[in-house]
Amino acid sequence: MKIKQLLMTVLMSAIPFVTQAKVTTIEDIAGRKVAVDVPAKRVVLGFYAEDYMAIGGEKAFEHVVGISRDTWKVWRPASWKLYTAHNPALANIPDVGEVEAQTFSIEKVLSLRPDVLLLADWQYKGLGTDVQRIEDAGVPVVVVDYNAQTLQKHLDSTAIIGKITGQQKRAEKIAGEYSQAIHLIRQRLAEKHLSKPKAYVEFGNKGPKEYSFTYGKNMWGAMLTMAGGDNIAAPYVEWWGPMNPEQVLASAPEVIVIAGTESGKAGGAMLMGQGIDRQTAVNRLKGFIKRPGWSALPAVKQKRVYGIYQGASRSILDASMTQYLAKALYPAVFSDLDPEQAYFNFYRQYLPVVPEGTFAVRMTE
Repeated sequence: MKIKQLLMTVLMSAIPFVTQAKVTTIEDIAGRKVAVDVPAKRVVLGFYAEDYMAIGGEKAFEHVVGISRDTWKVWRPASWKLYTAHNPALANIPDVGEVEAQTFSIEKVLSLRPDVLLLADWQYKGLGTDVQRIEDAGVPVVVVDYNAQTLQKHLDSTAIIGKITGQQKRAEKIAGEYSQAIHLIRQRLAEKHLSKPKAYVEFGNKGPKEYSFTYGKNMWGAMLTMAGGDNIAAPYVEWWGPMNPEQVLASAPEVIVIAGTESGKAGGAMLMGQGIDRQTAVNRLKGFIKRPGWSALPAVKQKRVYGIYQGASRSILDASMTQYLAKALYPAVFSDLDPEQAYFNFYRQYLPVVPEGTFAVRMTE
C-alpha cells in the first residue's frame, strides 16, 4: 500500500500545474457587478487590443476567440500590419463586426462561446438593449473605458483587464507607472502656479480645407486639461465635433495640436504614426497654418504648432502623449522629458513589437 501511495504521489507531482479558473465578481466601469471565470479562457474583445495585450501579455491573445476587427485593421491599419507580421495568427481571429458601423453580430459572439465579452463604454452604450440579450444567453459583459481619458478610469480599466487575464501584478505595475507620469505633471504645475495657455486640438483627417473634430470632455480634450491647458473647445463642444472656424480665430489659441494617422485620405490630411517620416509630418502640419486667419493666431506667430499621433490617445499607452502636451504647453517646466521616446519604451517593455515613425512633432523641426 505504501508503494502504491508513493507512486501516486510521484505521478501527481509530475503533472504540470494548471491555473484553475475561479468565479470572481468584477465591478466594471459602468458600475455593474459582473461574475466572471478568471483567468478567462475564451474572450471576445470589442476594443483596446493593444491595451489588452500590454496588460495581459502576448499570450493573453491565445485566449481571444473573437475581435471587432475593424477597430484595429481599418482604424489603425499600420498597427494591424505590424502586429500581424509579427504574429500572423491574429488575422485568423474571428471578426464579430463593429458597433458604430452597425455590423456587430450578437449571433457571432454567442457562437464563439466566450467566457466574457469585453466592451469599451461607447460600445456598451451603442449596443443598448442588445447587451441584455447577450447576458441572457449566459455571456458576462464587462465594460472598460480609456476614451474618457480620466486617470481613475484608466487605472480601473487596467485593473479589470488584469483580473480577466490573470495578470494582476503586471496590471498594477502598468497602472502605477501611468499614475506616476500624470502625477508628475500635476505636481510640477502645482508648484509653479502658472496661467493656463489657451490650446486647440483637432483631428486633422480632413486636411486644412475643412475643420474636423475637436474634443471637449474626452480624448484629446481631456488630455489637454490633464496637461494643464485651457481647452478653447470646452465651452462649445461637449464630447467631440467640429468647432466654428470663426470661434477658433476669436479664441486665439496659444498652442495648436493637430492629430493624424498613417492613412489620411483627404488632400493634405495630417499624417502621423507608423512609417511616417518626420519631414512628411512637418510638411503636412505646415499646411494647416495656411488656413485663412491662422497667420494672426498667437500659436502660429510663436511657432507653437504641433503634430501628434491620433492612435496614441484613449489607451494606457497615452501617458507619454499627455506629457508631450504638457511640454508643448509649458516647455520650460518639462524640458527634461522625452515623451516620444517614452512612448517607444512602453512598447519595448510591454509589447512584442516597436513601431517606427513619427508620433510627436513640432512645426519647427
